[in-house]
Amino acid sequence: MNYRRLGRSGLQVSELSLGSWVTYGNQVDRGAARESLAAARDAGVNFFDNAEVYAGGKSEEIMGHALKELAWPRVSYVISTKFYWGLHEAPNQYHTLNRKYLHNAIDGSLARLQLDYVDLVFCHRADPNTPIEETVWAMSDMIARGKALYWGTSEWSADEIRAAYEIAERHHLHKPVMEQPQYNLFCRKRVEQEYKRLYEDIGLGLTTWSPLASGLLTGKYRSGVPSGSRAQLEGYDWLRKHLTDAEKNERVTQLETIAQELGCSIGQLAIAWVLKNPHVSTVITGASRVEQITENMKAAEVAARITPEIQRKIEEIVADVER
Repeated sequence: MNYRRLGRSGLQVSELSLGSWVTYGNQVDRGAARESLAAARDAGVNFFDNAEVYAGGKSEEIMGHALKELAWPRVSYVISTKFYWGLHEAPNQYHTLNRKYLHNAIDGSLARLQLDYVDLVFCHRADPNTPIEETVWAMSDMIARGKALYWGTSEWSADEIRAAYEIAERHHLHKPVMEQPQYNLFCRKRVEQEYKRLYEDIGLGLTTWSPLASGLLTGKYRSGVPSGSRAQLEGYDWLRKHLTDAEKNERVTQLETIAQELGCSIGQLAIAWVLKNPHVSTVITGASRVEQITENMKAAEVAARITPEIQRKIEEIVADVER
């Protein structure tokens, strides 16, 4: 496993990491979560991603119990959480980044994770109803209180990230150092175009999610929605249209030819392609079974075999597919 700096910070994260969205609390129980964390750790993973809203807080609870049972030295791993959506539809508890919500949300997450602090904390979406200055102060205070070590954003626009950074710089506060955007062969514009200036200007690091486009880039949805897949989970009906898109599945079939040339799966090729972007600090992978973790981790080896010529072939297949 290779390790990369998180943007311009000194923190090193494994280039492949493990996230809990959808799986923990929906497809994975405590025992399976412990096994998946252990398998990822054995492969060299040191970053594990979570969020307050995942499975209504259950994801944090499951990860917290697993970490306690595994009893790894706290210095040896990196944990994240994210805030915005909230757990209760009530004022100051839902769809906000105001100071009151953030002040309480971090304590709730730490209790569920059974940790004294998280390494990374993200503002899960931008909040148009709270001044960015208020959010920046609250996030900086969270770090000053020792509840988190670094803060960043998830799915914020480039202008919003720059505004937050400049406010923090002006007031000598802790600056946002990372962003967590979706990034895969079918979702590229934000990472490759919108954020382009931020990498050099402020040293933005990326902890990207959905390298397999929710499973579309594994090829398993080319014949419909298989039994037991996340698209069949309650509340995830919105995924089905995306996963069964005929045009995108045709591109997946074309990518399979390149994967065969490299001696890997389509999924490994897709993850490896994300790894080739030097601005990506870590690629967050997901898995409901240990076998999936084993397969995903091999993507690092595949990345080393992607030559400029292979890159060009991939580009020809997916260049115009994003809508």
